[in-house]
Amino acid sequence: MSGVKIAVIVEGDGETTAVPALIRRVGDLVGLSGRVHVDPVLRQPASKLVKPGELERHVELAARKLGTPGGILVLLDCEDHCPAELGPALLERVRAARPDFPSSVVLAHREYEVWFLASASSLRGRRGLPLDLEIPSSPEAIRGCKEWLTRQLPHGVRYKECDDQTALTSVFDLPLAIQNSPSFDKCWRDITRLLRDVSAMTHATEEE
Repeated sequence: MSGVKIAVIVEGDGETTAVPALIRRVGDLVGLSGRVHVDPVLRQPASKLVKPGELERHVELAARKLGTPGGILVLLDCEDHCPAELGPALLERVRAARPDFPSSVVLAHREYEVWFLASASSLRGRRGLPLDLEIPSSPEAIRGCKEWLTRQLPHGVRYKECDDQTALTSVFDLPLAIQNSPSFDKCWRDITRLLRDVSAMTHATEEE
């Protein structure tokens, strides 16, 4: 059976490799091990994507590069926006631009790294993090998750998105993050649904 193809639109340099790694991990856990292919990966600052026409332009570009069957995932940091308002508004725009593609919009609560905080105990000893690292209370209430990670590292060492984000994405405990982060719980559900929808489409296309 052919692979399940997903295009992604992200905003940060680190996320261009971290998000594909995350999608493939979810695929492994829902029975699609080795079948999930993430390409293209498009990057654009969220400040530009929210402007009229910009998100639509990137969705169209993703669809053309992806081909059918396939799905589109937009994953952004919500910063100080209300995810309950911004997420549905962006999803409506994505689906209006290309209604022929299964799609989803995921907003990390403030920033992607909050999911590492929500599963911090599973990152003990990784990338220089301490062996006694604990999950902070109310991870999603913390502002500056990158700074929080830096404070846990040895003196003079900083968390670096381009170096550390994909490495930590490859090992953080997904069920633990689901338990402690509502935004990751939604992320998990959205990616799972998207992968299954695209898998079903791919299978139907192969049978035609």
